[in-house]
Amino acid sequence: MTPVLAAGVGVRRGGLLGFGCWDLRSVSFRLDAPAYGSAALGIVITRQRAATALTDLLAGLVRPAYGELRVLGEDMATARGRAAVRDRVGVARRNARPKPAFRVRGLVEHAARLAGLPGRDRDPLAAAIVDRLSLTPWADVPLRSAPEAVSRRARLAAAAVHQPDLLLIDGLLDDLPSGEAGALAEAIRDLGRDTTVIATGRDPVTLALACGEVLTMADGILVRPVTAPEDLTAALRRANQKTP
Repeated sequence: MTPVLAAGVGVRRGGLLGFGCWDLRSVSFRLDAPAYGSAALGIVITRQRAATALTDLLAGLVRPAYGELRVLGEDMATARGRAAVRDRVGVARRNARPKPAFRVRGLVEHAARLAGLPGRDRDPLAAAIVDRLSLTPWADVPLRSAPEAVSRRARLAAAAVHQPDLLLIDGLLDDLPSGEAGALAEAIRDLGRDTTVIATGRDPVTLALACGEVLTMADGILVRPVTAPEDLTAALRRANQKTP
């Protein structure tokens, strides 16, 4: 199973005076998961724009400007493919700003509603992920009053409450004290037993605690791909041949 297959993908955003700028210029990598189990990949990215662009791309929120990309078997160059992926992905961002009135439990329950979970499943799934991420003592604490590490763990719980096939983590491990970063990385590794994880961040050591493999991106270019670009192109060609 290949949750993510990217070959020479680029993303361009609008810039000053209408001139576009490249957040991603050439991204090629392949993330394989075993038949039974999951995979976790960390990507070291120093520019937040590039990290956000990659997360948006894999979540189906933006279209690749060029190159080929398949996520969870869907062609991300098509609107249909991106729409199909959105319901199967969870995204936890460091820079997310939930409403100040939310309590920890409320944020997770709100995410369950947004994910369209049936009413009978929402509360049990929210309670289960809150407990799994050791948030039960903080469940009724307002997010604005919670420590930063707890707030980030709550965002992780909200992203994972609907049991996504792919969990994307954007900068959640950055700029935390080592002990708190290690505990959060351990929680991410635990979630990785059930779902495929891709985490971006600036610290390769912390990412390695959460993910089995860590790559590096510089200037929007993935500088150490898992597979040679020609192998990725051949794999994409095979995948396209299987598409009805």
